[in-house]
Amino acid sequence: MRKAASSPFSIFSFTKTLSPVPFQQSFSHHTVAIQPFSNGEQNHQRIIHLLQEIPRLGSFDATKSLHALAIRSGSNFPQPIFINNNIIQSYVLLGQLLLARKVFDKMPQRNVVSYNSMIGAYGRNGSAEEAWNLFSEMRGCGFEPTQFTFGGLLSCVALDLYSGYQLQGLIIKNGLFYADAFAGTALLGLFGRLSCVDEALRAFDDMPQKNLVTWNSMISLFGHHGFVEASISLFRELVRIGGALSEYSYVGALSGLVSEQDMESGEQLHGLLIKNGLGCKVLVSNALISIYVNCCGPYTAEKLFWEGPFRDIVSWNMIIGALAKSDKPGKSLQLFMKMCSEGVWPNQTTFVSVINSCTSSQNLMHGKLIHATTIKYKFGSDVFVGSALVDLYAKHNELEDARHCFDDIDAKNVVPWNALIWGYSQKRTLSSVLLLREMIQSGYCPNEFSVSAALKSSVIVELQQLHSLIMKLGYDQNEYVSCSLITSYAKNGLLSDAFFLVPDTNTPPPAVPTNIIAGLYNKTRQYHKAQELYSLLEEPDIVSWNILIASCSRNGDFKEAFELFGHMLVDYIYPDKYTYVSLLSICTKLCNLALGTSVHGLIIKTNLERCDTFVYNIMIDMYGKCGSLESSLKVFNEIKDKNLISWTALISSLGLYGHADEALQRFGEMEVVGFRPDAVAFIAVLSACRYGGLVSEGKKLFGEMKTNYGIQPDMNHYQLMVDLLSRYGHLKEAEHLILGMPFPPNALIWRSFLESCKRQHGAENLAVEHINVESNR
Repeated sequence: MRKAASSPFSIFSFTKTLSPVPFQQSFSHHTVAIQPFSNGEQNHQRIIHLLQEIPRLGSFDATKSLHALAIRSGSNFPQPIFINNNIIQSYVLLGQLLLARKVFDKMPQRNVVSYNSMIGAYGRNGSAEEAWNLFSEMRGCGFEPTQFTFGGLLSCVALDLYSGYQLQGLIIKNGLFYADAFAGTALLGLFGRLSCVDEALRAFDDMPQKNLVTWNSMISLFGHHGFVEASISLFRELVRIGGALSEYSYVGALSGLVSEQDMESGEQLHGLLIKNGLGCKVLVSNALISIYVNCCGPYTAEKLFWEGPFRDIVSWNMIIGALAKSDKPGKSLQLFMKMCSEGVWPNQTTFVSVINSCTSSQNLMHGKLIHATTIKYKFGSDVFVGSALVDLYAKHNELEDARHCFDDIDAKNVVPWNALIWGYSQKRTLSSVLLLREMIQSGYCPNEFSVSAALKSSVIVELQQLHSLIMKLGYDQNEYVSCSLITSYAKNGLLSDAFFLVPDTNTPPPAVPTNIIAGLYNKTRQYHKAQELYSLLEEPDIVSWNILIASCSRNGDFKEAFELFGHMLVDYIYPDKYTYVSLLSICTKLCNLALGTSVHGLIIKTNLERCDTFVYNIMIDMYGKCGSLESSLKVFNEIKDKNLISWTALISSLGLYGHADEALQRFGEMEVVGFRPDAVAFIAVLSACRYGGLVSEGKKLFGEMKTNYGIQPDMNHYQLMVDLLSRYGHLKEAEHLILGMPFPPNALIWRSFLESCKRQHGAENLAVEHINVESNR
């Protein structure tokens, strides 16, 4: 027997690397060195205990130490297959597949467990080929696959349906399908990932042995694929046969509930959860928050969120993401700050949600604060967070900052490139085309969105080069890119080239390119040409009808527009929001409240108003201008997802009716809920001040535009302020404002000022003086 000092490892020194206290206490009294195991069963049992503990602890250092001990001890180590299998399992749990494979390859002897460990590891890693090769080798060596072998293979996300059918046949042949639920349940997982719901249901029905995991898998599979009734029905069947329900049973049933119509089932499941004492579990709570967000909106979900006893990062992310898309995006920022103050560490999803909320609410100031926070939490270089930041700055025309965020991203993909190209394309500069070239030179392959974004800002000199590049990349047959190319040619006045790109067939022209060119005719006020173009179409689609109705609306052919709408309905083409926008615009132009109310009735009948804020906003404006402020307020209050335009339309309507104080109150509420006013919102509120005679309030708002909001007043803002000041006797202030304008005043400003001078006694000389000045210019 060797001396204790001759061995480099002892039980004590080895277990010191394993930090959990109970484990170390179990072995800290052993100071006898590990011998070549000739000294009996005692060391043997201690080593087995170590081997069983190491995978549970997940310690890389401990695994390496045990691995080194196994190598040094060589053949003297007891049960070498058992030891190597445990080392493999430890490396697998640590995600060290290469090290696990090295141990596996050097094993002098293997058993079924050895193969199952590696096949399962490759399966979970998505390495289907390696898993399949080991499976074939295993069978070639005479080992009979077990349910765990098949489970490991079937868990591979890269496995195709054909391979799945082969494995299903082998499972049945080996008798595992009928003897055990494990392999059959794994088969359900494969069919679910491949969206083969019918095959999954057949396999489920054929399984004689089903456990709770099997039932949960099938319930969840139905839910995830939108078969809500089937999911709930299967859940009820499980309850009926007296199956023991787990939180996963409820989560599976809840997973398919995505609309308001599903809420009754959701409430029933919620009640059962509370009754069975599972409602307090975080997993269940998150599933409930998800369905309340989808079915009832963010505010009901937020209430449930605060009522829950436990919250994790998933809970926070769901409610922050939901509020970011609501009519109060500012609340998502408040919740983000609350989350950080409670010590919850934000992750990638959190930052993407709050940045997107700043983008949608046009709140650049808060966006910059969040940007600083991403740097603090070391997410500034993350590709998803970085892409959201690029999009934020690009959509606020802060292209230099967008480029800085883009450059900070470590591992770029096509998404940040597209966001940056889109940002530059909005300013219509050649930079977007140059960026596309830079993208290709950097080794990134543009997709259809990259090319289409670059086409937006292209000028004639760039078009042919881009067209050649599109053909080289193989996107010339892509419908999205082709339409963008046609649009670009048409915008540059090259309509003949645009027509040349329309497929040359003996049949009438396709609807999509025809719609693009007709739309451009509308924008250039060539309405009759648009209508002539549509006479060539045999089967116009909804877009064709919408453009044609819009063409009539803009050309003043209001009666014809409604006649076309009638023909459209006869042809079973169902109107969408753009159809109704054109019709509501006509009602607004005609100031025809009865006609507008009729269109509103049609919108309600088609359920369109329940989901589209865009249509709501047009209705607020229509009712306001047609003499029904009460209807405007009612429509505004019905909007679930209000946006800046909703608030602006309401403020404008209130101003028209002289409710200036309420308009100012609503303006303040708009800011409180997180919407930062833009130039149009200031036009609405200044107009309300003008109608209501609120001179001091108007002056204050006009002054804050630039200082507090960074908005440069344009001609419309100056015109409103001059009219407000001069109309209510502040002629000198109006005069100073006109003379201090950064651009020459237009005729409307002078007319407003001079008419006020004329109305007010003693101001005629001031008017004459300015008339003489203007006439001498």
